Amino acid sequence: MSHNIYELFATKFADALDSPFLTIPGGASYSYGQVDRRSAAIAAALAEGGARPGDRVVVQVDKSADAVALYLACLRSGFIYVPLNTAYTPEEVGFFLGDAHPAVFVFKPGRAAKLRPVADIAGVPTSFTLNSKGGGSLADAASEITGIGAIMERGPDDVACMVYTSGTTGRSKGAMLTHRGIATNARALHAIWRFRPGDVLLHCLPIFHIHGLFVALHCAMLNASEVFFLPKFDVEQIRNSLPRSTVMMGVPTHYTRLLADPDFGAADCQTVRLFACGSAPLSEPVFHEFIARTGHTICERYGMTEAGIIASNPPEGQRIAGTVGYALPDMDLRVVDEKDEPLEAGEIGEVQVRGPHVFPGYWGLEDKTAEAHTGDGYFRTGDIGSMGPDGRLTLAGRSTDMIISGGYNVYPKEIELLVDQQPGVVESAIIGLPHPDFGEAVAAFVVADDAVTEDELEEAVEDSLANFKRPKQYVFLDALPRNSMGKVQKAQLRESYAELFATIDL
Repeated sequence: MSHNIYELFATKFADALDSPFLTIPGGASYSYGQVDRRSAAIAAALAEGGARPGDRVVVQVDKSADAVALYLACLRSGFIYVPLNTAYTPEEVGFFLGDAHPAVFVFKPGRAAKLRPVADIAGVPTSFTLNSKGGGSLADAASEITGIGAIMERGPDDVACMVYTSGTTGRSKGAMLTHRGIATNARALHAIWRFRPGDVLLHCLPIFHIHGLFVALHCAMLNASEVFFLPKFDVEQIRNSLPRSTVMMGVPTHYTRLLADPDFGAADCQTVRLFACGSAPLSEPVFHEFIARTGHTICERYGMTEAGIIASNPPEGQRIAGTVGYALPDMDLRVVDEKDEPLEAGEIGEVQVRGPHVFPGYWGLEDKTAEAHTGDGYFRTGDIGSMGPDGRLTLAGRSTDMIISGGYNVYPKEIELLVDQQPGVVESAIIGLPHPDFGEAVAAFVVADDAVTEDELEEAVEDSLANFKRPKQYVFLDALPRNSMGKVQKAQLRESYAELFATIDL
């Protein structure tokens, strides 16, 4: 029996080949049958270009129907799909090509002059643009192929995709994701989020990341659902598409921008049954304002590249602001101390997970793989959190974000939640910065209305936080630095403000 995940998808949409799959608002619509045939043709073109099962195919392309077909082509033929952020520079792309050693590199048109030399230096045998601009087009090569080839048989532990971590805490590492792991996660999400006949997914995420590529599209394909496939997030396009949608998946920034439109409200959301959110923490003010404006409670979930989605708030039942819900089926989840010993309910420690969802390791980095796993097979997520008596998980931040000030542990999430609740505050980021007396001191970076003052914030936290937790300085910014998935780049803040406390008088 083959465990190729594409075979799983194909069986689910086999009776819907004439039904719409990817619909571009204001543009074309592509049926499941069209995308299936297109993926087969692209797979054949990749094979003619030298790709063989188990080879890496590195991809840096814009979001499009052909980009989805390219991903599916790799799955069906047993090539390992390696997506890259479209914002990466040629120098950054050179690192990934040198690390992954792909058989084929596919990139967006118009970048041939800059990226072909990079591919040549990295020794990539074959490179294509995705479409006809710039020459050497994979789309043109695929158009000359007729017929649908067989889906390649794959074992459960064969690698389907390799997704590089964001590199926010060091060099990017290629997380190898298996056919079984991806399929297990997709089935679990499809079930717990209650996908049903007639569901229509509003897709406004990039597809070089697991949120848009796996979480969203896999649920849709398992359901043979239509997908409104927006090139990018745009408030006007979202509001125009919501009345025809039943599910939307987004990041916190998306919901913040929707709420910033004074005309957005319940009338936009009458057909929607599920708003899901992930990739970064959702602030409590946004959580509650969304309820007040729309009548809908956002379903926050928790995941990461190496493990897919780990936990989710229930689609039916209580969703609590600031929590990410319960472990998915077949996912063992625990919170442990520094000796990997499980902690009692309510105690804060590292979140660790184990199960078929979890990746087997990092490409070419056996030492990093070993460091990332415990002796009994749990993956060290690097996230800090606590579990309630009923198993509900609440995150407190990354272990790398924990601040040690005067010998005391400080968890930024606790302070961020308090600051974010203050009138006029849009959002905040709490970090530790070098301090000549405390070793590290707490600094608050705040996006707020002009009327908000440092004195007001100091007064607001005085009765709620011990002195060692209180920010020693507030810095007001127009916006927090974020990556493409909406995660606040705290490393960038640490670098930019490393000298904030350097000149204080002791």
